[in-house]
Amino acid sequence: MDRQISQRIAMAATGGLAGLAFFGLGQIHDYNLLPERAALALTGFTLVFFVAVLGMAGPLSLRRSVLTALPLALVVGLGLAWASLGYVSADQMFDTPAVILAALALTFLPQPFLVAAQLSHWRDYRLLFIEAWTIVIRYAAAWLFVGIVWAVLFLSDALLKTVGIGFLGDLISTPFISPVITGIALGLGIAVVDEMADVMSPYLILRLLRLLLPVLLLVVVLFLVVLPVQGLDGLFGALSAAATLLTIAATGATLVTSAVDQSDEEAARARLVRWAARAMAVLIIAPAALGAWAVWLRVAQYGWTPERVLGAVIAGFGLGYGVLYAIAALRLGGWMARLRQANIVMALLIIAVSAALLTPLLNPERIATRSQLARLENGRVPVARFDLDALRDWGRPGRDAVEMLRLRAAEPGQEALAELFRRKPATVPALPEDAAALREELATLLPVRPATATALRDRVLSELAAPELADWRQTCLQNLPGEGGTACLMIAGDFWPHIAGDEAMVLLLRDGRLLDVTGFGWPDGLSERRYVTPLRGVLPEGAAAVALMRQLAKGTPEFVPVPLNALRLGEVELPLLP
Repeated sequence: MDRQISQRIAMAATGGLAGLAFFGLGQIHDYNLLPERAALALTGFTLVFFVAVLGMAGPLSLRRSVLTALPLALVVGLGLAWASLGYVSADQMFDTPAVILAALALTFLPQPFLVAAQLSHWRDYRLLFIEAWTIVIRYAAAWLFVGIVWAVLFLSDALLKTVGIGFLGDLISTPFISPVITGIALGLGIAVVDEMADVMSPYLILRLLRLLLPVLLLVVVLFLVVLPVQGLDGLFGALSAAATLLTIAATGATLVTSAVDQSDEEAARARLVRWAARAMAVLIIAPAALGAWAVWLRVAQYGWTPERVLGAVIAGFGLGYGVLYAIAALRLGGWMARLRQANIVMALLIIAVSAALLTPLLNPERIATRSQLARLENGRVPVARFDLDALRDWGRPGRDAVEMLRLRAAEPGQEALAELFRRKPATVPALPEDAAALREELATLLPVRPATATALRDRVLSELAAPELADWRQTCLQNLPGEGGTACLMIAGDFWPHIAGDEAMVLLLRDGRLLDVTGFGWPDGLSERRYVTPLRGVLPEGAAAVALMRQLAKGTPEFVPVPLNALRLGEVELPLLP
């Protein structure tokens, strides 16, 4: 067997193993086989490990890729677990994008440095540049191949079914088979792309990007010329303006990097492109500074929030690129070499800050909580307008702050704060740490009719994962308007007379107005979920839905038979629902 075939088999096997590993992680999460934070660390480790192995294999041997990816995956996995300690639950950690973006940066940015360190030197810009772009091209082409593989499989299944052969559809619908097929296709695609490095090199993309430089430069110049005439009022109305400015700065930096390439010999030769690259390198500071100013104005006016902390971090990166690029471009001689070194400095800075975002050193929720409490203390925000609901979503720092304010509200002279807590129920208990605690709490929150059907309620709750349990909990903690009552209810009864035992319907009143009904049954002992819709009529909304929930909670549910016939087609029965 030649080296090319053995490399393809090894990469396909690695991808298949990755798919199998992700299926196993899904089972761990679905059935709560590990504590929540341990499962998060394992998920982060597995994801980073296989992404890094497949990304670095090619320039490095598969064995060296595995050994290189292990410490990187371990650091990121443990970093995610550490970051989760600042939140009430691991799920809450992903409510803001800071952690996700930091984990992505720590997954991809170190890979070119790790490859360059083993092939030459970790600051070898030629290797860093080509490997960074090659990883992007390699993954993009491989995922395109994955899409084609699945399209062929679906078409093949459709064709075979026309002659009564359905084994292929059954095979690819098997839960653990589809991720394995995806992984095998991805690994094989990366191996083949790597073999065709000359054809699939990033140079085509780089040359196409260079064509956009004069266009973007013209847009930025036009923006800066018109800005003094139009004024700044419309520029700083929201974070969206800052996001646009910082995206322009990032795009400009990317296009400039594509023009200067890995060395002066490979850099753009056209004078127009070189001139546009140097001019853009000088002007990047303008949108970056305006974006940073827009973020700061929002912070000065309304204080920090987790989103504004992340915006400030990104603005800092934009300013870093803008300052270093301007210094490199304005000095005479060797400006492109200095700009390449600036890229290395900024990549290392992004890696360092991303790591800090996974630690208490740069926790957005902690910074935001301190800021909002300070604004409350110094009177910049009146007590009546203080946003307790937002604070409650800001991890452990926000939860602890709400509890501190709740205790303060009981003190003499804190009538305004006490009124705020009466108006906004900030005494809602904190989200439990794991699925087991959520089930235990929901068993006390979710009423069931008849009241003796608690075993059926526990069976339904045992089959739900933590995110859905948390969603149900949030609804069950809401009170019905008016005379009170909870916004959730389980009805147990013999919905399927042909199957022994009772089934259940769970009614959730969303936002105090919309009914969400889900059915649970166990034919042949296997759990089956049905999203229930009326056979006739429509579910009530608003006040009528509230009245229905209150009536069901107080009275005895009425069960009526539904006379139906079905058309038998072999082993299939097709009812015509009224």
